[in-house]
Amino acid sequence: MTTDKPYPLNAWYAAAWDDEIKHELAARTVCDMDVVLYRCTDGQIAALEDACWHRLLPLSMGRLNGDEVVCGYHGLIFNSAGRCTFMPAQKTINPSACVRAYPAVERHRLVWIWPGDPALADPAKIPDFHWNDGTDWVGEGGTFYSLKCDYRLVIDNLMDLTHETYVHAGSIGHEAITDSPFDVTHTDHTATVTRWMIDIDPPPFWANLLGQRSRVDRWQIIHFQAPSVIVGDVGVAVTGTGAQHGDRSRGVNGAFLAVISPETEKSCHYFWNFVRNFRKDDQQLTLALQKGHVNEGRGVYDQDHVVLEAQQRAIDRNPRMPFYNLNIDAGALWARRMIDRMLVAEQGQGRHAEQAAE
Repeated sequence: MTTDKPYPLNAWYAAAWDDEIKHELAARTVCDMDVVLYRCTDGQIAALEDACWHRLLPLSMGRLNGDEVVCGYHGLIFNSAGRCTFMPAQKTINPSACVRAYPAVERHRLVWIWPGDPALADPAKIPDFHWNDGTDWVGEGGTFYSLKCDYRLVIDNLMDLTHETYVHAGSIGHEAITDSPFDVTHTDHTATVTRWMIDIDPPPFWANLLGQRSRVDRWQIIHFQAPSVIVGDVGVAVTGTGAQHGDRSRGVNGAFLAVISPETEKSCHYFWNFVRNFRKDDQQLTLALQKGHVNEGRGVYDQDHVVLEAQQRAIDRNPRMPFYNLNIDAGALWARRMIDRMLVAEQGQGRHAEQAAE
């Protein structure tokens, strides 16, 4: 299966938080594919094509009968594998009566689905997102469902944190971000941007977490996993106490977590969290950090939301490509290059499959 869309299909994408999927029907669109999700009575997740085989009414408009979906139009019933098990007014079931079942796995507090070739859906390929498990790191995040921008714009945003100086002034922004050098490394499927800011005044967000106004060494180490997962290792420590060499004991360490799942070519679902490895039992701090990121338009991620959707509108009105790039775009360019390689590989697989079928 191939696509001319800007996202590879042979990849795991988050469709929901695990606690959102209950024994009831939940509709999602991932990679332009409408999916209905539900939790079976044994706890397993089912993910079916959200269109009845008969007249294409979304199955999410129907109901569950045990672990089977009853279409809300004419009452056809489909099991969790997508096979029709009942047709009204006839005893014989058409053997072609089925809807597509998507591989679905619950891991790292998220429900992941594989929209591509199911034969390639290896759960071992689910991105490492262990920071989100709630053990060594704690935090509560959220989702921007149907964020109105190309998912790659969110990746660009998170791989280049110089925007913090301007978009997030007064919280996490600081002139030192634009003044400090950075390094970019990569493998075939990952890219990492590393920036250290030595002996600076901490921005308000980090000064409050550190609990003192001393000068600090600040780090931003951003890890991208193709095609759409980012983990940012961020924090500050009292300057000169060894943070850059691995001793962060005199500091505070957080991680911003992002899984960006394409919805359409121009919209995406942005699953986010900010976790920490200090004061892990402080629920008030957890709630305060969550509110600091999304808070009725005033949070850090709310600010990104406004910028990203405005950027997409501008792209639609001024469709010049490629963008002009600066040195600061190096990490984002590597991320896009990896996505492009995955797309090319899928297109090659599609051509081979077509040739074999001739």
